[in-house]
Formats: sequence, C-alpha cells, structure tokens
Amino acid sequence: MHSTVSCSTVEKKYQVRKLEISDKSKGFLELLQQLTVCDSVSDQEFQNRFEELKACGDDRVVGVIEDECSKKIIATGSVFIERKFIRSCGKAGHIEDVVVDSNARGLQLGKKIVEFLTDHARSVGCYKVVLYCGARNTGFYEKCGFEQQAINMGKYFV
Repeated sequence: MHSTVSCSTVEKKYQVRKLEISDKSKGFLELLQQLTVCDSVSDQEFQNRFEELKACGDDRVVGVIEDECSKKIIATGSVFIERKFIRSCGKAGHIEDVVVDSNARGLQLGKKIVEFLTDHARSVGCYKVVLYCGARNTGFYEKCGFEQQAINMGKYFV
C-alpha cells in the first residue's frame, strides 16, 4: 500500500544539478536578486543566454538546487573555466554568483553548491579554482576549503 507523506514531514534531500531552461519559472532570477542587481529578463532573453551558456559546454556551468516541495530554485552558483597559456596551457576555474535563498540558509546548501562547482573545475583539469567575495563572506568560504590569496580589485562599467 502506497502512502502519501507531506513535504513538511519528510527529510528534504537537496541535490545540485545543472541549470535547466524551465528554472526561470522556478524563481531562478528572483534568487539572483538576493545577491545583486538582476533586472527583469524576458523569456526569449533567458532562452538566448541559456543556449549561449549551453554552447560553452563544460567551460560554463551553472549549478542549482531545487526545493522539491516548493518547486523553487533555492541555491545557485556558477563556474567558468579560463583557458590559459601558463602552467602548460592550464585551466583555472572561477566561481561566481553563489547565493542561497534567505529562507533556506543554514542548511549547508551554499557548501553543496561550492563543492559541486569545485568538483566540476577539478574534473575538467583545472589546476586551481578561485572566487572573489566580500569580507563578510570569508568565513563561509574558509569552511569550504578556500583561503585568502590576494586583494580583489575591480572596475565596473555600469
């Protein structure tokens, strides 16, 4: 006999997967708004960018965690692979845009996302993976195995 159990009574298992085109309707962009400026994007613009990223294959990966009960994206991050001349034409991974929904923090989802992205970088032959973060986030990334290496500087055009 099959019984139905409410989502609230089942231990939730959060799995990281690659971004899917349907994730726009699952709150993906709204989640990014919790991190930084993320203006509205039409369905066509989302599809175009999704296809551009997909065409990059393993050089550009966006990981997400979907809450299976609410069908919402509650964590995300991305990694892009830089192909270099140094280190015998080596590769370096760059982690970007890591965010966990404010209602899902404390569940180790950020760590799962960072591990997924780091593992991906390692699996495609990167000799390192780097990320830049604000001072208030250094403790989190240290728990993920990162250490402070340099000073981050940037020049924004918008």
